[in-house]
Amino acid sequence: MKNYKNLTVWQDSHELVPLVYKETKAFPREEVYGITSQLRRAAASIPANIAEGCAKNSDREFNRFLQIAMGSLNESEYFLFLSKELNYLAEANYIKMSGQLDIIKAKLINLQKKVMQNA
Repeated sequence: MKNYKNLTVWQDSHELVPLVYKETKAFPREEVYGITSQLRRAAASIPANIAEGCAKNSDREFNRFLQIAMGSLNESEYFLFLSKELNYLAEANYIKMSGQLDIIKAKLINLQKKVMQNA
């Protein structure tokens, strides 16, 4: 079993979650069960799936959870973009969080490649 807390991709994705929660507090009340909830869940799902995958017994299983994390990352990207388009999120905050997602995506891709070489 791998210690997920030692993975920089987990650390980076975990750091994004409180930022998403902070930014979505200002979203319209009518979005509490819409974009607010969707974006929060998607962002939190990235480090959660990395952590869950680390507990698996095989690299193939671990990679499956990394793929799920990548799906959640793409979902987060879309909801950030939609939030900006709806003027719920300031351009500067969108750029900052999108940049963080780009870094996480690159690290996640590299980890997937490394894991699959061992599988």
